[in-house]
Amino acid sequence: MTDTGYDEWLAAIADGEGYYLACPDGHGSLPPRRSCPHCGAAELTAEPLPKTGEVLTFTEVHVPAPDFADEAPYVTAIASFGPVKLTGVVRDLPADEVDLGTAVSVGVDENATTGESLLVFLPASE
Repeated sequence: MTDTGYDEWLAAIADGEGYYLACPDGHGSLPPRRSCPHCGAAELTAEPLPKTGEVLTFTEVHVPAPDFADEAPYVTAIASFGPVKLTGVVRDLPADEVDLGTAVSVGVDENATTGESLLVFLPASE
C-alpha cells in the first residue's frame, strides 16, 4: 500500500527539498494533511524543513518487528526539526554515539527487509 502524499514527501527529502506544512498560526505538521492538527486551520503552506535537527529520544532495537528483521540491531529516534518532530532510523552513527541532543540531518534510505523507502537520520555535517 502506498500513501501518495507521504511518498511525495519522502521523494522531496531524498532530493534535498524536505518540507513541512505550516498553518497561519505557525504550527507545523507533516504531509499528507488537509488541515492543521493543532488548530484546524485549512490554509497550509509548504515551508523548508530545517537542514539539521536534534535527537529528542531514541532506543536501540534488538528484537524488531517483522518488517525490520534485517535491520536489527538498529537505533530508532525522534528528532526535532524546528516546528515538527520526525521519527526515523539512525544510520552512519554507532549506537553508542547517539545521545539526547545529537545533531542529525534527514534522508531517505532503503529498508533492508522490505526494500521500501525509509526515513533515516544521518550525522549532521558541521
